[in-house]
Amino acid sequence: MPWFLAKKEVFEWLSKGQKTIDVRKGNPKPGEIAVFQSGPRTLRLKIVKTECGSLSDILRLENFKAVIPSAGELGDAVDYLRRIYGVYDGVFTAYHVESLLLSEKG
Repeated sequence: MPWFLAKKEVFEWLSKGQKTIDVRKGNPKPGEIAVFQSGPRTLRLKIVKTECGSLSDILRLENFKAVIPSAGELGDAVDYLRRIYGVYDGVFTAYHVESLLLSEKG
């Protein structure tokens, strides 16, 4: 079960369902449930798909709003992630997540 620390803003996006793709540096971690932690709060989301590759491979025009909901354009999303990870040209993993409550109802 992957466990990720999340900034307050990111945690809020995830908990409200505004952010459905979480991009992390490195190869995918095994597990079907991702746990996000911000301070004392945690959130469990079901991982429905993972993608690996360079940042330009996994962050695209059709999905950047699902990664960074506040981004107005693709470049804004790239800049946001670069502020977190710096200049890193290795592998990134995109975790596509959905609410466990929604998936249990469906």
